[in-house]
Amino acid sequence: MTSYTTSPDVASALANFSLPEKLGFGLVLAPVMYSVDYADGQWGRGELLPYGPIEIAPGARALHYGEFVFEGMKAYRAGAALPNLFRPLDNCRRLAWSAQRLAMPVVPEDLFLEGVNAVAGAMADFVPTGGGRSLYLRPFLFGTEPGYLLRNSNTFRFMVIANPVEAYASGPMRVAIERRDVRAAVGGVGVAKASANYAASLRASNQSLSRGYTIAMWLDGAEHRYIQELSGMNVFAVVNGELHTPELDGAILPGITRDSLITLARAMGKTVVERPMPIDDLLAQIQNGECSEVFACGTAAIVAPIAVLGDSDGREFMPQNVDVVARELRESLLAIQERRSPDTFGWTRDVPAPAAE
Repeated sequence: MTSYTTSPDVASALANFSLPEKLGFGLVLAPVMYSVDYADGQWGRGELLPYGPIEIAPGARALHYGEFVFEGMKAYRAGAALPNLFRPLDNCRRLAWSAQRLAMPVVPEDLFLEGVNAVAGAMADFVPTGGGRSLYLRPFLFGTEPGYLLRNSNTFRFMVIANPVEAYASGPMRVAIERRDVRAAVGGVGVAKASANYAASLRASNQSLSRGYTIAMWLDGAEHRYIQELSGMNVFAVVNGELHTPELDGAILPGITRDSLITLARAMGKTVVERPMPIDDLLAQIQNGECSEVFACGTAAIVAPIAVLGDSDGREFMPQNVDVVARELRESLLAIQERRSPDTFGWTRDVPAPAAE
């Protein structure tokens, strides 16, 4: 496979860019992006371009049939000239799984890494440092062929865009338990990082915000009884000193941060239990003190403490601890991501210097 080309306009796009003091999450756009097309059963040559609008046919299946999957990952810079990525091969594998679930072509590993490395390498001087700040990378794949026949596209595009960011969540969250709507069900696309899952979560998320909560907690689609995840984040609870999290049930997205925390917690000597978690049991355990802490995790949020669980009947449940175990795990994970601690798990990967054309 040939290396990517670089548009002559990339240099000026980078020269005219500067990091603002306030980053937020997803508000600051990196001035470059990577793009490569798929047609006639094969991938073309990638290109690094200035960030900007793209052309897409109004009838493209991505717009009409949700033929769109994506990933979220981060690059960190810890005193080095070039940044490092955190578990990029796991993101590549999950994007492949998502694509296969939607019957889309798989982005090959070398092409995936080429895209994320091209963008992260070009943005090396603009990767923010300190306090959980990073370069958020968004690889995505979508169908570009127009038409209304209910089938897959024959043409696709893989792209990578980026944003210098702060941590997604700031401070303890207030979480609203969603008892009516369903984000995903077993046999559906909940295990894929598909845009449809996030669209399905928006109504409940908006309602949660209107009630003064930060985010919604989703229950299973069959019984509305078992905890699945938050919108975009996996859930953990400290129960009788053990770390409990819902087991992957075929509808929960297998979070890379979730897996990292499980591995890290066990290495720290903590007991981790993956099991079905009935929401009413957890609320009772918060009330009687068996559950001392609840938190969520994800690439964007890293590890986010939960201060309140609000039920649909207006009752609120507050764990006695907020950000104790969560803080310990967050700081340990960030230390590895930012290379302040040894990476004994082999999770970090250097971004190579940009390749010559």
